[in-house]
Amino acid sequence: MEQPDVDEPVFLISAAAELAGMHPQTLRQYDRLGLVIPQRRPGGGRRYSLRDVATLREIQRMSQDEGINLAGIKRILHLAHEVQRLEREVERLRPRADVGSRIFTTGPSGNVVIVERGKRARRDEGRSLVVWRRDR
Repeated sequence: MEQPDVDEPVFLISAAAELAGMHPQTLRQYDRLGLVIPQRRPGGGRRYSLRDVATLREIQRMSQDEGINLAGIKRILHLAHEVQRLEREVERLRPRADVGSRIFTTGPSGNVVIVERGKRARRDEGRSLVVWRRDR
């Protein structure tokens, strides 16, 4: 059986509000505040995904159970998203880093690039930081 796509925008605002246990106006407010930004249909109607509904439930939990204000929740959600992005980056780099013969450098944007041993980084790949491990 195929797993549902949790990012597919399928729920109208009324259905998403019911699934999250909230009033539709609360979802509109969260959209305006940038907490949960649903995808829009060509006519402008909001469509929420399963991931959006889970986020709405988490916002409600943090607000009601933890007493965190909406600005704090927005910051927490942003940092959680950034952690996930960084974890994906680490997983992308990890197999190549274990070899020990690679050099990593970062550019002005903070992107990490891998330079094979014996080769030079291109100028557009950045020059801010170079880290390597000596062969033993």
